[in-house]
Amino acid sequence: MNDSDEIDADHVVTAFLRRRGEVLLLCRSDAVGTYQGVWGGVSGFAEDDPDEQVQVEIREETGLAAEDVSLVRSGRPVEFTDEDVEREWVVHPYLFDCDAELEIELSDEHDEYAWFPPTTLFESVGEDLETVPKLWTAYERVAPTVRSIAADGEHGAAALSIRALEVLRDRAGLLVAEREEFGEDPEGERDELAELAGRLLEARPSMAVLRNRVNRAMAEADPSEGAPGVLETTLEGIDRALAADEEAAATAGEIVDGTVLTLSRSGTVAEALRQGDPSRVFVGESRPAREGIDVAEELADDLDCPVTVHTDAAMAHVLEREDVDRVLVGADTVRADGAVVNKTGTRTAALAASHEDVPVTVVAAIDKVSTREELNLESGDRTAVYDGDSALDVLNPTFDVTPADCIDEIATERGLLEAGAIGDVVEELRELESWRNGSTEAIDGNPSRE
Repeated sequence: MNDSDEIDADHVVTAFLRRRGEVLLLCRSDAVGTYQGVWGGVSGFAEDDPDEQVQVEIREETGLAAEDVSLVRSGRPVEFTDEDVEREWVVHPYLFDCDAELEIELSDEHDEYAWFPPTTLFESVGEDLETVPKLWTAYERVAPTVRSIAADGEHGAAALSIRALEVLRDRAGLLVAEREEFGEDPEGERDELAELAGRLLEARPSMAVLRNRVNRAMAEADPSEGAPGVLETTLEGIDRALAADEEAAATAGEIVDGTVLTLSRSGTVAEALRQGDPSRVFVGESRPAREGIDVAEELADDLDCPVTVHTDAAMAHVLEREDVDRVLVGADTVRADGAVVNKTGTRTAALAASHEDVPVTVVAAIDKVSTREELNLESGDRTAVYDGDSALDVLNPTFDVTPADCIDEIATERGLLEAGAIGDVVEELRELESWRNGSTEAIDGNPSRE
């Protein structure tokens, strides 16, 4: 910040609302005191606590209530002086996720709104929008990163794969914008993006979908184009990924009826239940994080049927006593042999279902099929299970492996597949890996495996 004895710094909040890989931008009206006619995020003066004020601004400027948005993260303030308006600003940035179906109701502070990829903030990349100063800088402070993806223990593999594409997209957009100042360097841009893609590939080694989607973006980008090629394929990749997950959910939804048992958090499973016709849903609480509780609450609001939450230990009991018609689960990874890696408890549910002759359906886009044979199953924080003082060893596996013979079908964007059809998908996905070292053999020999 530039020191000034004449200008007092104004603290403001700026919230980026994100849905489907895009952020909400609003065009400022003549009713505001500065930057009329230009685009920005949800913003307003923060006279007291910015964390409280940002919720107020979201409600007043978009009509969305606190329960309609979920905070992803806040970032370090952006401090700068704008000589044109003789103001010194301290911008507190925030990133929120919101439901794609929600309608935005503008206040008189804005004339219009639209959802854009964040790379649109660069005039040379997107819609040639005039934006408030330092808007990209504010977004960068809260944008997804390799580190945030690696540390995320809340979201599923499909959501994190889209976050990975966003990281690659944002960097490609920045490199395209920097061409105006530094000139074109397709080879150097490609090298930088390849290095970033490599780090993304290993951020979550158990999530094949993240790896496959990053590989596709790099494989389909023309190397001679540099950053513009990767920008194009990542934008396309986000759209493709969202469509694939929706179509997989629709495939499952066609066979969902009667009483269904599920566990953990899967956006595709939840959407399949919404599109299907369940008469009752049982949800395992999914210890230790108990994300199943949140899922059950959401389903209770969305479905026209009873929703029952129960302990993980009760899954076999529920399957034996409650006339369950189908077990419906998601997948972090589908192995080449048709076995499924998913949240711990999936194997227990599938084995119990097999004993009770209850069919097990896995909902997973094709990109969740793994090209690697070995597994490196992630573990959670040991203190989530036990934080006492006794000399106890603690196990907190995040994922387990359900054998293929316990799974009846996999609902994908290509329809219902049996385990035997997965081998062809593996060969298709392996072709995407050749962008790194020129051959799939070199990739398969990479020491960092699942």
